[in-house]
Amino acid sequence: QVQLVESGGGLVQAGGSLRLSCAASGRTFSSYAVGWFRQAPGKEREFVAGISRSGGTTAYAESVKGRLTISRDNAKNTVYLQMNKLKTHDTAVYYCAARRAEMPLIGPNEYDYWGQGTQVTVSS
Repeated sequence: QVQLVESGGGLVQAGGSLRLSCAASGRTFSSYAVGWFRQAPGKEREFVAGISRSGGTTAYAESVKGRLTISRDNAKNTVYLQMNKLKTHDTAVYYCAARRAEMPLIGPNEYDYWGQGTQVTVSS
């Protein structure tokens, strides 16, 4: 069992930065690949970024490449999402999710555990 808690969301102007954190409970967090997803009002939940359980492999949605960076610190049971050059269309609730496997996948149904989400609002 893994419990995930996101933090770091907030209101930021376009062009600004935020760093989201996903803190996990449990001693086996390093056994899980992690993905960040987001969901805007009226839209489906979409994959943003993922990281392998070792941290050696990362993946990004095309819309965020070059602006968002995912990383993890297994000693702290935490995954981060550094978001730079934010745009208004990045506004959404951001969720982290974990799957007990080596690699992240882009489908939400591939994940076993989810956090409660953190709101990111980017103003123009």
